[in-house]
Amino acid sequence: MQPERQSWALVTGASGGIGRALCDRLLQAGWPLLMVARRTGPLAVQLRELQSAYPDGQVAMLALDLAGEAAASILADWCQVRDLHLGLLVNAAGVQAFAPLSEQTERAILAQIQLNLLAPIRLTRALLPFMDGQSQVVNLGSTFGDIGYPGFSVYCASKAGLHQFSQALGRELGPDGPRICLLAPRATDTDLNAGGVAALNRAMGNGVDSPQQVAQALMALLKGGRRRYLGGPERLYVLLNRLFPGLLDRVLGGQRKKILQFCRADTPADTLKEPQS
Repeated sequence: MQPERQSWALVTGASGGIGRALCDRLLQAGWPLLMVARRTGPLAVQLRELQSAYPDGQVAMLALDLAGEAAASILADWCQVRDLHLGLLVNAAGVQAFAPLSEQTERAILAQIQLNLLAPIRLTRALLPFMDGQSQVVNLGSTFGDIGYPGFSVYCASKAGLHQFSQALGRELGPDGPRICLLAPRATDTDLNAGGVAALNRAMGNGVDSPQQVAQALMALLKGGRRRYLGGPERLYVLLNRLFPGLLDRVLGGQRKKILQFCRADTPADTLKEPQS
């Protein structure tokens, strides 16, 4: 829900599937928008497309590697120079490796922790001075942040950390601070879930949402609530994992060999997926 006075929205991972769909929805809703992503080319193309589609909208871009320690201060400086009020921060940039831990490289492990967890923490800290009690922060988590799933051990760890960061910071800031929210999608039809992940989802009959469905859910989250999970079966698995983890151990244990077969279907060069960064 857009505040009465004009406030900017900042979306990281803006050139990825979910981030791209969300930028479209935010401009439709009248938000002035800053898009942040690592790759200049796709971001520049997207900027031109959105400017053409929404000629009355305000949209800007900033190509930035959020995994770097200086990224948060660069964004803070961008806001400071423009005396900008930030009404919405969406931490959507993410990276995923679908591989057994023994086969994940040091680069893949660090990339997941840095982009999925450290970047949102640093960015939120740096941008809090530009927010007020009407502002909102939405962290894009995952159902895997609550369900440890074979083949995604580091990714699950990074998203679990993001879930707890969101909850703890919301309690820390209290009712007078920005509202800290978490959106936890299930599998989504983006490049992040291509290759072995897509094949696994087909074989297991897992539900897969479109980026537009996730963007719609995020827009609904802005109207109220602090945490939302997508997908009925996934919400049930989250509940079962909290109440009866041993039961889920047995269920996923029975599927482990099949999951790891698809896990190893990804070539080493294709193991690290970075469409949202």
